[in-house]
Amino acid sequence: MKIHFIGIGGIGISGLAQYMHFKGHTVSGSDIKETIITQKLTKMGITVTVPHTKDAILEQDLIVHSAIIRPDNPEIIAAKEKGIEVLARREALLKILDDRKVYSVAGAHGKSTTTAILTSIMNGSAIIGAESKAFGSNVRYDETTDIMLFEADESDGSFINSNPYCSIVINAEPEHMEYYDYNYDRFYDSYKRFINSAPYKVLNAEDPFLATLVESIDAQWLYPSTDITDIKYLLIDDEPYTSFQLRNFGTFKVWGFGKHIALDAALAILAAKESMDMELIRKNLLTFKGIKKRFDIIEAQEDSVIIDDYGHHPTEIKATFESVQEYAKLKGFEKITAIWQPHKYSRTLDNLDEFINCFEGAQELIILPVWAAGEKQRDINFQEKFKRYNLIMADSIQRSNNHILVIKDGKNIQTIDKGLIIGFGAGDITYQIRGTL
Repeated sequence: MKIHFIGIGGIGISGLAQYMHFKGHTVSGSDIKETIITQKLTKMGITVTVPHTKDAILEQDLIVHSAIIRPDNPEIIAAKEKGIEVLARREALLKILDDRKVYSVAGAHGKSTTTAILTSIMNGSAIIGAESKAFGSNVRYDETTDIMLFEADESDGSFINSNPYCSIVINAEPEHMEYYDYNYDRFYDSYKRFINSAPYKVLNAEDPFLATLVESIDAQWLYPSTDITDIKYLLIDDEPYTSFQLRNFGTFKVWGFGKHIALDAALAILAAKESMDMELIRKNLLTFKGIKKRFDIIEAQEDSVIIDDYGHHPTEIKATFESVQEYAKLKGFEKITAIWQPHKYSRTLDNLDEFINCFEGAQELIILPVWAAGEKQRDINFQEKFKRYNLIMADSIQRSNNHILVIKDGKNIQTIDKGLIIGFGAGDITYQIRGTL
């Protein structure tokens, strides 16, 4: 087929596009601007048009678009005029994954890490919402098996269409509620549909919502507080690892720090154990090396470390920050500087009280302007709400070797060159802290 992806620069759509390219389809796409992702796709031989234009619609057989693409997009209009089938991503998944044995990972946070851990354990193709450091991409293609290891997305309800053989749910915290019209029954019913559509299920029994399903659903239920024990944090070749005992299966080591990492790994292990020997799982788990933008150590010096983290939900920020404190302790750092770029006004306001409590233990908190992601600006008094912290309101940050420059009104108001420095956010903070703007 000839398939055109509108919004191909997004991590989710780019994953589908690469996978279909590897399967032998002729793939093209478009986006509003050129990015690192679109450049990579072009190098792979995928034609990418910037910006959106009706001229990109030629004689394709199928048009797939991301959830944020509006009906008045010129390419959608042109495709419909030509009678070409147009599908949103959630609809297209039914076609793309219909012949795969899908291990589908869902949850408000931890999806990318859990899926990437699963790819380290199991063979199979994979589509992840982040770049795995083990194979340097968010997509792995394996034509020797029909197994697909897939990061499912609840933000547009598309996880329901991921054709799960195994549904893995880390948590079911309310998120992206604007899509569900703030209807909690609709939100939780979507999770039930996702879970029940899979013959094999691996679920976190201590998530508040999932706990209500224990008596009614036959699944591999993980009880983290009792099933995961003897958690230890250690440095191996100066890299962070978490060691833990899982039930009576013995001890496992996984890259990264934190109870949440042990939880993610435990769910992946339970998903894999149906078809794999436990000793092979234990061995393969050691090949996981983290994912880009998740506790991503981008600079490590004797007296300073810079970390980039995608965390943009309060629960994941809090969990990661607890790991940061353990890491700083092992490294002997006394100072932790947290830099936060809030992601979306709606998410920030919906979870403001939880965000206020995320950064306990930071010696310094720097807050950047909200990354609006297309939303209208709304008033949030960060200085008042976060006044208990040693707070700096800044316009941006700049990377200078192993230093971070804090910018306000066009001037460098502070240089941070000591201790542990971590940036949180799903916007362009990742480019600011990496110095790749």
